[in-house]
Amino acid sequence: MDIDFIIVEDEIHSGEMLRDMIQELRPKWQLKAMLQSVSETVEYLNSNKHPQIIFLDIELADGNCFSIFDQVRVDESGIIFTTAYNEFALKAFNLNSIDYLLKPIKTEELERAIGKFEKAIEVIGRNNEADEPKIETAIDYQALARSIAKTQGGYRKRFLISKRESFFKLRVEDIAYFYFDARVTFAVAYDGRQHVLTQSLDKLEEELNPEMFFRSNRQTIVNVDAIDTFESYFSGKLVVKLTNKLNDKIMISRAKASAFKEWMNQ
Repeated sequence: MDIDFIIVEDEIHSGEMLRDMIQELRPKWQLKAMLQSVSETVEYLNSNKHPQIIFLDIELADGNCFSIFDQVRVDESGIIFTTAYNEFALKAFNLNSIDYLLKPIKTEELERAIGKFEKAIEVIGRNNEADEPKIETAIDYQALARSIAKTQGGYRKRFLISKRESFFKLRVEDIAYFYFDARVTFAVAYDGRQHVLTQSLDKLEEELNPEMFFRSNRQTIVNVDAIDTFESYFSGKLVVKLTNKLNDKIMISRAKASAFKEWMNQ
């Protein structure tokens, strides 16, 4: 069975690995595009024939993948989500009859998801004389997003910080922003002090309340309460001035500028 598909994944290496796995399992399938962001995906789907299947990462460079469905109607493509969410959040996918792949993706799980898709296509094909049977979905993606958020449980409230031979707690609400530099993650408090953390920014993004914290670029995550003002910058970027004692500024990438404005306007 010849199938057209696209991959939406903001980590290039992960996308290439998934591509290679799919091509090994289904060499006749045709890869139409590899995309990295919400904006790229919306532009592609608005300008091209929709593929029969989309492998879609949930967290993309410029926001949550569910915002794609607010901007373009996607009801004739089968969707397999790729996600790093924990097993409790995955219950939401089961309840909504949507397939998913948990990262790191295993070959046998990919085969299972593809097989499920092919069986659905086969059933539709027997009941439809169309040359290219398609899966018609009627999924409330925003309800799915809310279901996932509920199953995630509470967000991180504090960090345990070591100082010489002692330890102290650092409350999340006392942190103005996080940044990554020279392979080290730092939490910058409102008093200007910087604390080393063991978590990566990707991990922090999963643990922090998205209503309070925004991944402004690959190097920083900012607290909404730390933002004083922001203004337009070159090439569609935004520059954010913070209220902490250091009077720091953070750059919002062009890809995330629109999502940042929406986040600020909640």
